Amino acid sequence: MANNSCLIIISLIGVLSFTIISNVASSNDVVSTICLKTSNPQFCSSVLKSAGTTDLKGLVVYTLNLAHTNAEKSLTLANSLAKTATNPQLKQQYSSCAESYDEAIGDIENAQKDLALGDFNGVNIVTSGAMTNIERKTDDDPARFGVA
Repeated sequence: MANNSCLIIISLIGVLSFTIISNVASSNDVVSTICLKTSNPQFCSSVLKSAGTTDLKGLVVYTLNLAHTNAEKSLTLANSLAKTATNPQLKQQYSSCAESYDEAIGDIENAQKDLALGDFNGVNIVTSGAMTNIERKTDDDPARFGVA
């Protein structure tokens, strides 16, 4: 159930927040400047170009909303799989995954609040927490161990 796109999107928020704090990106090519600093520049470019803006704060808003939507979908899937799993070990893994996504959603919502207050450092901190929650469950993916 590894949701690498959600993890990449949340890591992108950290890069965006850092860019806003450090004023690194020029307005001419914001997307390229930001995406070169990510683990998947092509995916980053695709995501940010679909935002329809090059305004840094607008990109963060768009990316946070996208991360929130994807994390909610992952939470729904994990809960569904936990309910239908007959293998107790797999059921526990899916339940644990759902818990991590629930925590990540809370982190993303806190990042949205921090952004509204103009606290870009706070956005960076709480999105790091969301990444840790999702990454931990991605590393513990039952399918990786042949359980699924």
